[in-house]
Amino acid sequence: MAIVVGTGIMFCLVMSIRTMFSAVKRGTFLTFETVYLIALVYASFLLGFGVIYLILTQYGFPILAESGRPLYGTYLENLTTCLYFSAVTLFSVGYGDITPFGIGRWIAIVQAMIGYILPTVVVAKTMIDIEKKQ
Repeated sequence: MAIVVGTGIMFCLVMSIRTMFSAVKRGTFLTFETVYLIALVYASFLLGFGVIYLILTQYGFPILAESGRPLYGTYLENLTTCLYFSAVTLFSVGYGDITPFGIGRWIAIVQAMIGYILPTVVVAKTMIDIEKKQ
């Protein structure tokens, strides 16, 4: 079940990025639609990784620690904590109140890399579009 959910999440993330780049190809880059799509891509990654953390936590794979102890609590508490950790990791804030361990470290590394790469891609694409129009 977790593999199916993970595959579905990855499919949604890839399709979100694909949609963003097809919108960029159609015309002016800095439109409301494009800003909305960029926000949607970030939200998709935030939710996608948050759900991955939650699924692993719920299936008994402790990957996050709060105050040095593995994450525990109700489903709703774990959901909000996993989404919070996902946001803090994606936006490279890293407060340190929740730390990954085990396989969670590698998942967080991938998410942090995506958080660094996305703005770079957006800026590079904008500069390329500006140069093409001149």
